[in-house]
Amino acid sequence: MTEVLQILVTDDEDGMRHGVARALNRYVASFHDLDCNVSFEITLAATGEEAVEKLQQHEFDLMLLDYKLPGINGMEVLAEAKKLYPDTLVIMMTAYASLDIAVSATKQGAHDFLAKPFTPQELKATVRQATKHVILQQQARKLAEERRRVRFEFISVLSHELKAPIGAVEGYLQLFRTGAVKDDATKDRIVERSLARLTGMRKLIFDLLDLTRIEAGTKQRHVEPLNLRQLFENALELVEVSAAERGISLNLDAVEDTQYEGDKSELEIVANNLISNAVKYNRDNGSVTVRITRDIKNYQVEVEDTGIGMSDKELAKLFGEFVRMKNEKTRHIEGSGLGLSTVKKIIQLYGGDIRAISEWEKGTTFCVLLPIKQLTANT
Repeated sequence: MTEVLQILVTDDEDGMRHGVARALNRYVASFHDLDCNVSFEITLAATGEEAVEKLQQHEFDLMLLDYKLPGINGMEVLAEAKKLYPDTLVIMMTAYASLDIAVSATKQGAHDFLAKPFTPQELKATVRQATKHVILQQQARKLAEERRRVRFEFISVLSHELKAPIGAVEGYLQLFRTGAVKDDATKDRIVERSLARLTGMRKLIFDLLDLTRIEAGTKQRHVEPLNLRQLFENALELVEVSAAERGISLNLDAVEDTQYEGDKSELEIVANNLISNAVKYNRDNGSVTVRITRDIKNYQVEVEDTGIGMSDKELAKLFGEFVRMKNEKTRHIEGSGLGLSTVKKIIQLYGGDIRAISEWEKGTTFCVLLPIKQLTANT
């Protein structure tokens, strides 16, 4: 990544102004830890009045400001600069270097102090240090803005996901209240629909709590020896009734030794989500097959269904939060849109990975890779 920072150099000595400009015009500060190269665009001002005028017209990332200027002095320019642009970093330059001046300038917001005369190397070192500070500030602001945007989108989507079922249940209750529903069969149907909506809301809340605890690192983890085969057998048992109602066969093909170190509740979330989705998005009379294999380093778990499948566009956003595949075949399927994003975050806690292979109207296979050797840091 390449950045260009704007620098305002203010000094009443013509040789000093242009000397600084020559030293910085072709200088590129490289920061490998930030993956960033920074060059500089220099603007010159010979007086404090000219500097204030330029500040009023344009924001600068850095200022190199002479302390002793004719007319408006450097401290007054500093005060104006911080008033207009609090984030602008100011480096004071002066031949009258003293502790009192440095303290006074720092109190008014100066970032650093450069005593005249200075060499090009000293200038570049000081500018480099200030530049890194500017880049870190910019990245912090971008991160904060991104967090605000994500939080706003998150709340918007969550509000929508909760508003729809609340509105539906409210509408059903109004029908009862007004006496518009007379026959028992219609009443039963309305009650069933209301309960289904409330069940969906409860699942959304629980999924949201799981996701929040995992991301915040507040979920209590209890790592113990587990049997992966048994975990997936249990998950298959949970969907036996719903699968049988639609003629979906359930199959498990696993190696004998599936001992694994992990948190049972976390891995149950993984198994239950993958298998319930495989049934939910399957076609009638289809099948769900779970395969567990291992090599020296990893377990690989595959959950394959013969269901609706997904397009490449849908696959690309599959593990995002509140992502639900909505098309003519899935509109009737309820879900929070948080399950797979939670699954991915859990698998990443174990240093693993998950991916999906899918073909529209032919089915989907989720492939989970779990490293056998666990790191203490992850537990």
